[in-house]
Amino acid sequence: MPTFKLTLAYDGTAYAGWQVQAPGRLAVQEVVERAIATIIGQQVRVMASGRTDAGVHALGQVISFRTARDLKPEVLVRAMNAHLPGDIAVLDAQIVSDDFHATLSATRKRYRYAIHNHPIRDVFRRHTSWHYPRPLDVPAMHQAAQALRGTHDFRSFQTSGSERQSTVRTIFDIEVRRGSGEERHMVYIEVEADGFLYNMVRAIVGTLVDVGRGRHEPAWVAEVLASRDRRLAGRTAPAHGLCLLRVDYGGRDGPPECLSLQ
Repeated sequence: MPTFKLTLAYDGTAYAGWQVQAPGRLAVQEVVERAIATIIGQQVRVMASGRTDAGVHALGQVISFRTARDLKPEVLVRAMNAHLPGDIAVLDAQIVSDDFHATLSATRKRYRYAIHNHPIRDVFRRHTSWHYPRPLDVPAMHQAAQALRGTHDFRSFQTSGSERQSTVRTIFDIEVRRGSGEERHMVYIEVEADGFLYNMVRAIVGTLVDVGRGRHEPAWVAEVLASRDRRLAGRTAPAHGLCLLRVDYGGRDGPPECLSLQ
């Protein structure tokens, strides 16, 4: 019974997140499982690298499932994309070892948060970025973010709703940059870590925006981290600016260079 590993991209605008929810709230997982069932003729429950919240997008979500059906990966990709709606796509499929688990085998993930930083909203980016009309000091935001690198207790950046046994995580890379050319009004915050607490990236973004707008100096972020007090950090940024870019397993065996939502 082979184990399949699929890499998905989806626009999360119309969904109540990845995980199957209460009746009446459509989840990405539900749509994907329905498509698989149609193709292989049996119900399956897929495992995902992690749960994305309502409105959050993905360019590199990874799922796994087992089936007795003998399917070639390339055939599965074509069949899945023929049965999925236009806001979900299968980018890649592989047959992997039986001990692979999309959730438990993941070693690091990378998220990107997009901010449209211009006085006038861009109607074509309204589902994929947070419109923030005030000027932002991006170099100050990047400087402040570096205090979060390394292994720390990130309790200050966890919102209630999905408590974990440990709030210690390791951030391998974090950067804040402004786009250039036609992207000059976009600010991107990318965070790569061995795992994330509930709304951790969005809380980090809201905190860095407080620095960017001049409300706090860059050194304040280190103080917030050390406090382990969520009340001292910034707001939780809106969900629709967040995108799961990549999931790594062991080495960097995620999908090829990330696509663009723009």
